Amino acid sequence: MGKYDESTRDAFAEAFERDGFVLLRDHFPRAALEAWNNAFAPLLQPHIEAAREASTSGNRGPGRYYVTLPFEGVFGDPSIFCDEDIVGIVERVAGRDPVMCQLATDTPVAGSEYQDWHRDTPPLFEDAPETPSFQLAVNFPLVDVDERNGPLETTRGTHCMSRDDALAGLEAGRFAAEQVPMKVGDVMIRDVRGLHRGTPNLSGEPRPMVVIGYSRAWYFRPEVHIDVPRDVFAELPARARRLLRFNPLVEKTARTFDESYRQFAY
Repeated sequence: MGKYDESTRDAFAEAFERDGFVLLRDHFPRAALEAWNNAFAPLLQPHIEAAREASTSGNRGPGRYYVTLPFEGVFGDPSIFCDEDIVGIVERVAGRDPVMCQLATDTPVAGSEYQDWHRDTPPLFEDAPETPSFQLAVNFPLVDVDERNGPLETTRGTHCMSRDDALAGLEAGRFAAEQVPMKVGDVMIRDVRGLHRGTPNLSGEPRPMVVIGYSRAWYFRPEVHIDVPRDVFAELPARARRLLRFNPLVEKTARTFDESYRQFAY
């Protein structure tokens, strides 16, 4: 059934169209996401150790790690990625019958820095007006996030203009930079074209933020996908299988992935 009725989902979609993102406070059970955090910790550590051995720091810039999650166990829970409220809002702003295309995390640790202001995808058409939303990110933290441990910093309304216009507006003060504190259980749904950046984690503890990507049914980016084990796929409800329909089915999920994808190049 979900937490929200249809009129409330409509209101979220209207706010999304205006601002480029919405927040669903206290949406997921804290206990479920604590289980995610416990399962995530051993996936992050090899990346940190590899960076240390290579005398580097982070695959997403200093002290910042992009880690793909294996689609299994708690990370394959349809009550999270097939949540009726979230999918209902996604469908209102990015079209019916969307596709789930990404399951990963962004985690700043000690030594992280401000990212450059960026968008997560280029426009569909160069030298043309911005289109309606075509790719969304659903973000939720695995620890409470405040000004100490690297909150997302974003802007409102910049998803519907070019990157250059958004950057010029930010510099001129027409758009305010806004940090977004979040508690475990809070969910952010955002248009990936909105101008944003990561901020430094000063807490000394990792700050994992999950990203689940949803796209319009016809939109495909080959650099992002989810390896879905056949046995896991077979046990999912029909709606969840439909969301995952364009992802490759595999016999066994890898534990580490090629993290060369650079989301913030635009």
